[in-house]
Amino acid sequence: MEAVVFWFAAVLAVVGAAGIVLQRNPFYSVLALVVHLIALAVLFLLLRAEFLAAAQVIVYAGAVMVLYVFVVAYVGGMEDPLTEPTTTVRVLSVVFAGALLAELSVAIAGSGLKALDTHGADLEAGFGSPSQIGELFLTRFLIAFELVSLLLLIAAVGAIVLAGRQREEEAAT
Repeated sequence: MEAVVFWFAAVLAVVGAAGIVLQRNPFYSVLALVVHLIALAVLFLLLRAEFLAAAQVIVYAGAVMVLYVFVVAYVGGMEDPLTEPTTTVRVLSVVFAGALLAELSVAIAGSGLKALDTHGADLEAGFGSPSQIGELFLTRFLIAFELVSLLLLIAAVGAIVLAGRQREEEAAT
């Protein structure tokens, strides 16, 4: 049963990630991101990281996605498709996709295959508990944690500023 849930969540995560990129409407792209994040929460549950799964749903699929929906709704233009990418962007996207495929292939072939017949890592008591995660966030991963929160804040403020400029330009004409 665990394998069925894993494959279902894995396929749903990949489909959600593809939907984020392939959707022409930004609102539907945000909804695809919600599907992706919920599928990741299911994968966290399979890893016995219940706190991370709950945080994934509450913080990311809940609060952050509501913020993104508001930003997309505020910016507007949800009915307009995105502009066509230039030739340079298309070439760079293929190059980066190829590099990512090569990296993942090396990682899977090098280390992932020999772990297939094992039962996973031996975990100590309290692994994935809120206190252990909080301790890691406030010690080892403090800078990365704060940079991610700053990046999300900058993205939201930038989108609102750009939308304000666009509305000022539309009002002037």
